[in-house]
Amino acid sequence: MDGESTRQRYEDICRRIDEAKARSGRSHDRVHLVAVTKYAAMDQIRELIDMGHVDLGEGRLQHFQKVCPQVEEYLERQRSMGQVNAPEQARWHFIGHLQRNKVRKILPHVRLIHSVDSLRLAEEIQSAAEQLDRQIEILVQINPTDDRKRHGIAPAAVKHLIDQIQTMVTIRVRGLMAMAPPVEDPEDARPVFQRVEEIFSEIRRSGAGGDGFDILSMGMTNDFEVAVECGANIVRVGSGIFGTNEVTEAASPEQAEA
Repeated sequence: MDGESTRQRYEDICRRIDEAKARSGRSHDRVHLVAVTKYAAMDQIRELIDMGHVDLGEGRLQHFQKVCPQVEEYLERQRSMGQVNAPEQARWHFIGHLQRNKVRKILPHVRLIHSVDSLRLAEEIQSAAEQLDRQIEILVQINPTDDRKRHGIAPAAVKHLIDQIQTMVTIRVRGLMAMAPPVEDPEDARPVFQRVEEIFSEIRRSGAGGDGFDILSMGMTNDFEVAVECGANIVRVGSGIFGTNEVTEAASPEQAEA
């Protein structure tokens, strides 16, 4: 990727998604690409928005609180300058582990929370959503591995958690999210993605998630093609688009040192 522009990397990711869809016989299915801003400089995000891409993802609250207002300001400036194709707003996806005491800070700005992994977190989201008088769309994060240190709910408990969340009027469960363990060969992630897709399909067939249960978020920069082949319709790609520079204009000195 050295020497490539943000546009070139983005277009390459889109091409590879299309090729993965074709290999799996899903050419007509839509796969949403969430551009993860962890490594992004603000000018890269602006370039992506100018290309018409508005699905942005962040998993760190501090970084999200810095980047989100800058994106909103840029979009407002574009509209005030008469840019008729400027989108109304970005679609923010919160993809990282979410602590209950952080919920109220992100809720006014996010379109979809990918990482709900407990009833207590869902209850906090419900309480905050009631105060905002809006419905929040979420994914249940599943941990399909035996590693208890990883975030996500165990496969055997997924349906029960969904049934409990379905009783909350301010939350809409849209599907599942999963992360494969880090592997050198993306093919090693295939069994994990296949297992999650099986659970996703089982829940859909049971009707537990309702009619809107239709999102399967799997795959990142190193393994998104395998995830698409296994049925993912959202992939989360950061360094594959923006490169791997952790020190960006959107980052604070504390973040840069971290």
